[in-house]
Amino acid sequence: MILLWASVLWVIAATIVALLPMRIQYVPGIVLLLAAPVLIIWIGIEVAWWAAFLSLLAFVSMFRNPLRYLYRRARGERPEVPK
Repeated sequence: MILLWASVLWVIAATIVALLPMRIQYVPGIVLLLAAPVLIIWIGIEVAWWAAFLSLLAFVSMFRNPLRYLYRRARGERPEVPK
């Protein structure tokens, strides 16, 4: 039951952050970005691997631009940040 509430709170928080202006999204977005793998692993342990995989696909879909940015930074590039 705690997993369900944690997942619901994460989704609500992600929705609220998405509604914020871009310049304010960074800090809460990073917190959500760091919390998601913990939640996905928890889902995999408590439910099933396929549910964790579906959660991972949804996470990558939602955070595709920040993940691209982090990937490019890890490769040594200097990607442009939206204003």
